[in-house]
Amino acid sequence: MKHNSYYPPGQPAQIVWLTTFGNEIQALGPGLGYTALQIAAMVADCRWIIYLLQAWLPATRHWSQNGTHTVADALTGDGSKLMVLPVYLAPDLPEGAVPVNTGALNRIFAVAQDIKNGGKCSETDQVKLGILGTAAVGPDMTSIQPVFSLSIVGGQVVLHSGFGGYSAYLDAIEWRVNRNDGKGNGPLVMTTSQNYTDLQPFPVASTVWTYSGIFLLNNVRVGVWSQPVSIAVQA
Repeated sequence: MKHNSYYPPGQPAQIVWLTTFGNEIQALGPGLGYTALQIAAMVADCRWIIYLLQAWLPATRHWSQNGTHTVADALTGDGSKLMVLPVYLAPDLPEGAVPVNTGALNRIFAVAQDIKNGGKCSETDQVKLGILGTAAVGPDMTSIQPVFSLSIVGGQVVLHSGFGGYSAYLDAIEWRVNRNDGKGNGPLVMTTSQNYTDLQPFPVASTVWTYSGIFLLNNVRVGVWSQPVSIAVQA
C-alpha cells in the first residue's frame, strides 16, 4: 500500500511529530538494534529542532518586529530621550536540549528510512513513531477522466494534461483528434508524456481542431473519455 509523506507541513504539527518520535524512539530503539548512544543522538536532534521551532524562531520574529519599531522611533520619535538599542537575548534552552550539528532533520529522516527498510519495525510501531504516512488513495478507475488544455507554441498545438495528478497510478494517455475535415475523430497518439505536441502542420484555411483523451493502465483504457476541447488553427 502506498503512503503519503509522514512529516507534516505546518510547524505546530512538526513540533508534535518531533516530540512523538523523540519519545517513542527511546522505547522502541533498543528492539530495532540501536545503541544507547545512537538513541541519545536522535533524541538530541529532536529536542534541538523543537527548541528552534517552538521558542527560538518565534523569539527572533518578535525581535525583528522590535527592530522595526526601534528604527521608527529613531526616525520619528519625540526627541525626549537618548536612544538605547535593545539587545537580543535568545530563549533559554529547555532541560535536556543542547545544540547539535547542522542537518538534524536530515539525520532523523535517514533513521526513519533505515527503520522502514530494516524489516524489524511493525506497522503498529511505525505508526507509534509517526513514520508511516496515511494511506494514499488512488483514483476511481471507472470514472477517472482527463482534464486538459490546449495552446499553440511555434505553430503547433500542445496538449497539457498533467494526468490529473494521478501519474503514479496511470501508464499513459490516448489522444484522438477531429481536424474538421469530414473524417471525424481519429487516433492521434498514445503517450506517457503529460504534455504532447501535435506535429500535424496547420492547414492554409482557418479551421478548428478538437481533441479528446482517455487514460491507459496496462495498455487498457480506464475511466471515461474527456470532454472535447477545441482550438482554432491556421497556417
